Amino acid sequence: MEVPPIRELVDLPEVWERMGRVETRLFEASVATDNPFLTEISQHLLAAGGKRLRPLLAQIGALLGPDRDHGPIEAGVAVELVHAGSLYHDDVIDEADTRHGVPSANVNWSNTVAILAGDFLLARASEVAAPLGEEAVALVARTYATLCEGQALELQLADDITHGPDDYLRVIAGKTASLIRTSARLGAMTAGADADAVEAISEWAFETGLVFQMTDDVLDLVATEEYLGKPAGSDIDEGVFTLPVLYALANDEELRAVLTTGHPYTDDARRFVVNRVVEGGHVDTVLDEATERLRRAEKASQRLGSVEVRDLLTRFDRYLMTRVEAARER
Repeated sequence: MEVPPIRELVDLPEVWERMGRVETRLFEASVATDNPFLTEISQHLLAAGGKRLRPLLAQIGALLGPDRDHGPIEAGVAVELVHAGSLYHDDVIDEADTRHGVPSANVNWSNTVAILAGDFLLARASEVAAPLGEEAVALVARTYATLCEGQALELQLADDITHGPDDYLRVIAGKTASLIRTSARLGAMTAGADADAVEAISEWAFETGLVFQMTDDVLDLVATEEYLGKPAGSDIDEGVFTLPVLYALANDEELRAVLTTGHPYTDDARRFVVNRVVEGGHVDTVLDEATERLRRAEKASQRLGSVEVRDLLTRFDRYLMTRVEAARER
């Protein structure tokens, strides 16, 4: 099974025309400094590429309103700057070596430099959002605070085999789903969509954001190293126990004993954990839960008046599950 490119799923030229303008504005926003060194480090991850998922969702949200020009483009820039800034900080916390196929800023320069670049991009996100209105600025600020809360909780739970699914959901709601929800919401708001449409796409985006992270976490267990670009079970090796692992831990004393030793784990220990989780059917349990959340997302999207947008959101949700199906077939 082949996973279709996002561009094939979102087959609307007007969306991609605006995404091109978002790309240009991203580099204009990140270059707004007289210091060439700060420009270089702040553009390091932006130049490496990435899915640009969040600005894309802002442009999809904008399809619900009549004013699709300036505001949604600036909304897309703001959410991507928040995302990029948070990645600089994440790489310092995780001691990551690479990001988007290039050396991470903390490796290329230093932790201090990476933190500085992240702070600068977050400041620029607020500046970009300011002309969009007080509600937009408050939403961007509140979302980043939520991201920090999710990251802090994940750090608290590292190597903790006693926490359960509720804590996991709190982490991914903060770290991932909150910004995905804000991206779609801000795009709809700035395009002048009505209040009901803004709420409906926000609910869709939150459930879809949870599934986006749940399926990413499943991929960490079932995909090949070639597919992932890193060994399977990398989350485990960082002491981060995702939902399938937490389900396996509930009734497996041998697994609990292995993970109690703390990370980093040996390759044999990591492979043991991955095999135990997959063979125990816990990945399938999580995928069933993801499917149920997509039903909730679809229920929210059905409140939208635009058939075109509803169909687009359905295709996007199917894409998330197709990624896992394709990885399992390899």
